Amino acid sequence: MHYEPVEFKLRDGRTAILKNPEEQDAQGLIDYLVKSSGETDFVIRYPEECERYTLESEIKLIAEMKESENDAFLTCTVDGKVAGNCHLMMNDRMKMHHRAFVAIALLQEFWNLGIGSFMFSEMLRIAKERGDIEQVELEVVDGNERGIALYKKMGFVEYGRRPNAMHTKDGRSLDEILMMRKL
Repeated sequence: MHYEPVEFKLRDGRTAILKNPEEQDAQGLIDYLVKSSGETDFVIRYPEECERYTLESEIKLIAEMKESENDAFLTCTVDGKVAGNCHLMMNDRMKMHHRAFVAIALLQEFWNLGIGSFMFSEMLRIAKERGDIEQVELEVVDGNERGIALYKKMGFVEYGRRPNAMHTKDGRSLDEILMMRKL
């Protein structure tokens, strides 16, 4: 889905850009995925699982997302570095056309600067503009208090849980919390 780039100010005074990633951003996205995967247990992959991402596959994904009518895939950059990304997946099945799913991630060095709130606001705006989306859903790992606080601030409420959704390398089992927001 095409998205016009938007610049916004961070709490520390720097400028961030939210945009569709371009082919030249592919390596930065891969580097971001590897780094973010190792910073917390609250993302769905470990860094070594990112080995399957190649420059070619990332370039292909970027092109597919830009052409998609049902996916908004955006990257936030700060000083030319990928700080985070967000993805809004809007369902095209007739019985579920009213639902969308959102996911975001952000490198720790960019936490508390307003990026997560801005990305979420844009994802919700895009869903509303579509006109037929009635609810936006997400999954968050239990224990991710920062994420849960952001999602609640954005109007999401818990509607269920998926027990033992993830197992960490150290043997812990983590539940997923299912959240949604009516538009």
